Amino acid sequence: VVSATNADLPTMVREKTFREDLFYRINLIRIHLPALRERKEDIPLLAQFFADRQSVQNRLSAVSFTPDAFELLQTLPFPGNIRELKNLVERTILVSGKGRIQADDLRSQAILPETLSFTYNTSQCMTLDNLEAQTIRNAIEQHSGNLSKAARTLGISRTALYRRIEKYGL
Repeated sequence: VVSATNADLPTMVREKTFREDLFYRINLIRIHLPALRERKEDIPLLAQFFADRQSVQNRLSAVSFTPDAFELLQTLPFPGNIRELKNLVERTILVSGKGRIQADDLRSQAILPETLSFTYNTSQCMTLDNLEAQTIRNAIEQHSGNLSKAARTLGISRTALYRRIEKYGL
């Protein structure tokens, strides 16, 4: 069993808010992994790894990042840690449909804190339905109208894709 937590389990055991027997069962090997915000130098490597994996999984052209995109990524707090970085990279690739990701592409997809020095254009905010429709449009465009390939790229069946096309009037 591999498990992860940000809770202080030894303290919780002492306070009787975590079962002691369970703690000793899962506490064989402990590895401390610092939060992503404590290792900003890893962000470009991780972002490129997630982009490469996304490209392979969805049969997309290779994706790269501009230096300003990497700089922006290193300024974000990523409270969701690596999962949040992974989701941002994948969402940006799918929505932008570009082979070279720029800072503006990331800004339009990031959940940004108000403390950052740039202003977020609220007109770029998309509802979940708008985001899904745009992602479907991009996949269809990318595959020159081949709906079977677009559905495969989106990870859904052709029937599900047809329903969504009808739903969004695409």
